[in-house]
Amino acid sequence: MIEFVSTSYEDTVKKAESFAKTCEKGTVIGFLGGLGMGKTAFTSGFVKGLGINADVSSPTFAICNEYIGDNDKVYHFDMYRIDSWDDLYSTGFFDYLETDAYIIAEWSENIFGALPDDAVIIEIEKLSENERHFVIKHKYDYKEED
Repeated sequence: MIEFVSTSYEDTVKKAESFAKTCEKGTVIGFLGGLGMGKTAFTSGFVKGLGINADVSSPTFAICNEYIGDNDKVYHFDMYRIDSWDDLYSTGFFDYLETDAYIIAEWSENIFGALPDDAVIIEIEKLSENERHFVIKHKYDYKEED
């Protein structure tokens, strides 16, 4: 488990950039945290850490944004409006799991059961206007807590 407190957007981007360099191809990341918590900021840093030059934005309306670099791909999902397995299948999510691309899913609590057991889960808690507490662990760690 990794924990840290970010004090700004820039700090979140920097920490995510470093974290990206520790992840293997095909890593699936699920965010747990509400609006304005820093999910897209973290994704921006993660993409940057992989050497991908892209303007990262929330995939709220597109459902999935793709960021493609020379050596890596990131598929960034917004699962906020996903209410059923049919909804999830319609996003193509399971097809993306068959690739070696990185997958980042915002609002992953809506699809928690569909995430691979080795998915990385990032919980974000707002401490103040600018501070966020990040806890990074694996999905299988949640089974041990039950």
